Amino acid sequence: MTIDDRARRRYLVCHDYGMGGIWWWITARSAREIVETFAEVEVVDDPERIARFNDSDLDEVDIDDSQMPRGLDNLRAKRDAQRGQSGFGVLIDRGVVYLRQRWDGEQAVAAADYLTEIGPDGRRTRQVEVRDDGGAVRTGPDDWALNPPIDLWDPGLAKCVISEDEFERSWATAESAPTDW
Repeated sequence: MTIDDRARRRYLVCHDYGMGGIWWWITARSAREIVETFAEVEVVDDPERIARFNDSDLDEVDIDDSQMPRGLDNLRAKRDAQRGQSGFGVLIDRGVVYLRQRWDGEQAVAAADYLTEIGPDGRRTRQVEVRDDGGAVRTGPDDWALNPPIDLWDPGLAKCVISEDEFERSWATAESAPTDW
C-alpha cells in the first residue's frame, strides 16, 4: 500500500437535482477532490445522513477509475469542460456570495432578476425576485420547498456576482413573500 492509498477514504456523495438525488460512495483523497472532479455534487458530512446509507446498495466508485456509473460520468464530463473556462472555481472559499441571475419567464412565471445570497455550502439563504413590472419579493428558506446546492465551481456564475450592498438594498425595499406563497 502506498502513502497515497492510505490517504484515501470513502465519501457519501449526492447529486441533488431538486426533486430528488442520485447517491454514490466515492473513494478519494479528499472531499474537495470530489467536488473539483464532478459538477453539481456535494459531499455529505452529516453523520446521521451517512449512517442511513451505510447498509445501502449504492454504487461504489473510485475517483481514479476511467469508467464512471451512469449519471456520474456526465457530471465528470461537465466538470472537465468547465475546468478551462474563465471563472472556474473563483467563488469557492469566498464565504457568502451574492448573485444576480436573469430568468426570462416561462408560461405562468413572469420574467425577473433573481438576487441570491448563497452560503459557503452553495445553498440559498435569502433571495429577492425583482420582476420586470417593478415589483420585488424577498424570500428565505422557510418559503422554499426545495433548496439544492448551487455549484460554486461553475465558471458561468462568476459573471453574475454582485456586491453585498446591492443585494441588501434590494432586500430592504422588497416586500415579504405572501404567506400563501
